[in-house]
Order: sequence, then C-alpha cells, then structure tokens
Amino acid sequence: MKVAVLLARLLVGGVFVVAGGFKIGHADQFAAQIAAFGILPQPVIAPIALLLPFLEVILGLYLIAGLYTRLAAGFAIVQLLIFAGAIASAVVQGHSLSCGCFGPNDTSVTSWPEVARDVALALVAALIAWQPPGMLALDRRMGNLT
Repeated sequence: MKVAVLLARLLVGGVFVVAGGFKIGHADQFAAQIAAFGILPQPVIAPIALLLPFLEVILGLYLIAGLYTRLAAGFAIVQLLIFAGAIASAVVQGHSLSCGCFGPNDTSVTSWPEVARDVALALVAALIAWQPPGMLALDRRMGNLT
C-alpha cells in the first residue's frame, strides 16, 4: 500500500503542478475562462485567476513531497470536486466552454469525460487522505503521519 500511495501522490500532485504551471502568466485568459462559467461574482474572478495557479502548484508539490499529505489531499479533494461541479453545471446547461484546466493552450471543453476525470482524481486523492503518506514522504521523516 505504501507504493500505491506514493504513486497516487505523484499522479495527483503531478496533475496539479502541470495544470497550475500552464496557467501561470496567463491570468487574463484564465479569468475569461472562469467568467464564462457564470458561477462566480465578477469581483472575485481576477484574484482567483491570479492566485489559483500558484496554489495548484504548491498543493501539487506538497502531495509529491508527501508533506502534510492528508491535509493536502483534503484540499485536493475539495478543489477537484468544485472543478467537477462547475464543469458538470456547464454540461447540464448545454454550454461548451473551455474548461481552462491546463492553461490557454488546452483545447478540451466542458464534457462528462472532463467531469469523470476530476471525480476520479478526487477519489485517488481520497485514497491518499485515508492512508498513511506512503514511501518517500517527508511526513514520515517528520513523524507527521496523522
């Protein structure tokens, strides 16, 4: 199970690092993608577009390193379920929007497979949160296994 949790951390953490990294430096485009969903009030869109990519990268690095693993996995679960909900909302309303998941060059649009991907990643993150942090985790070195 220690290897499975390590692989899960690398998978989910890697997705967050890549997704956030591709968005950094493209806040204006990301803000437009967020606004297209019509869910958030206008005043919060620009701050989210600026901060979320950096938070994604940091969250991904915490998961990869196995640092505060269960807490990071909990944040990942919440974030992934919010993303899945937003995409599902667009699909149900018949909107075909750029999900903005992997930066401005991502051509994927809101669809049920995108929702399924985020839910599947949330389930993998739940495994990470449920188990001890796995191999090569900094939490193990710090004795922070809870």
